[in-house]
Amino acid sequence: MFKKLLASIGIGSAKVDTLLHTEHLYPGQEFSGEILVIGGDVAQEISGLDLALMTKVKVEGENGDHFTNHMLQNWHISDKFTIAPKEQRRIPFKATLHPETPLTQLDTRVNQSQVWLATGLNIDMAIDASDKDPLYIYPNEVATAFMQAMNNAGYQLFKADVEKGYLNTREFRSASGCYQELEYRPLRTSLFGVKEVELSFVPAHNVTHVLIELDRAFKGDGFRSLSINHDAASIANIAQRLQPLLS
Repeated sequence: MFKKLLASIGIGSAKVDTLLHTEHLYPGQEFSGEILVIGGDVAQEISGLDLALMTKVKVEGENGDHFTNHMLQNWHISDKFTIAPKEQRRIPFKATLHPETPLTQLDTRVNQSQVWLATGLNIDMAIDASDKDPLYIYPNEVATAFMQAMNNAGYQLFKADVEKGYLNTREFRSASGCYQELEYRPLRTSLFGVKEVELSFVPAHNVTHVLIELDRAFKGDGFRSLSINHDAASIANIAQRLQPLLS
């Protein structure tokens, strides 16, 4: 009875560990792994097993900005089962990352972008036993080419973060409830030139949409958008399409 009581408050209870085949991924990529459940000191009934794709978002408020966790998507991996004392159970899974998963692998001075998988065991009357695994998210071909074009145009990536909300244009709308902003600054400033450029990528099927926010001296902010198809010719033409917007 004493062991059952301790397990009910999270002491000596079941534990979970997510083992991914790779943590290095691209937005929209399929990934796989297995969840290892290790029984505690007594048999326990697990109400369910869930996996969530998480990121940290900036929320603007009256008292200033603050960061909070945001769930991009989740998967129900397993229904109710009982785990015996010290039993080890491996549950394989496959899933696909949300196409709007923020990028984490960026060459920038300030990178506030984080992405991780959270695994939870729903143990009745227990503290949530959870496991958090960081993911390393790389830009797709369009984003890589776009960022290279910004570098070639004389801009440097200064900061990256993820903000709560949606992007809405006449051409596209984001769907994840958050969006990433990549803040670029020119290496050389001019009195009437561009002071800052913020890029947001919204990948979709066979196309990546890009929202571009331009902050010009004495003119304020202006918005432009481009949609780049995922083919070699369109990717090769990114610099040519971007240059007039920066002039």
